Amino acid sequence: VQLQAFGGGLVQAGGSLRLSCAASGRAFSDYRMGWFRQAPGQEREFVASLTRTGFTTYYADSVKGRFTISRSNAKNTVYLQMNTLKPEDSAVYYCAAGNRIGNTRDDFDAWGPGTQVTVSS
Repeated sequence: VQLQAFGGGLVQAGGSLRLSCAASGRAFSDYRMGWFRQAPGQEREFVASLTRTGFTTYYADSVKGRFTISRSNAKNTVYLQMNTLKPEDSAVYYCAAGNRIGNTRDDFDAWGPGTQVTVSS
């Protein structure tokens, strides 16, 4: 599966952004989907994921209550709605697809090229 993320940009603290990730290739609904992020000089970290049906979601503690992950299997797209953004949310955001249970980088096999999110204070 090939992935392409969209929707990054510059936003003020307290604002919102919605990221989208379009998938092509193998059946999108076969994959668990996730979002990760990487700030300069830091490791890539888990943000959110959801199951193939989208019924079950998982979040990092740092974004719980502010970010919402969702998917449309009809549109082969996964979304990340980010509200109440903070400067520490600034990073390159990557979408990922996988078939294993878990939320580490090793649990996801396919990665998109990433989209930059910058939150100004």
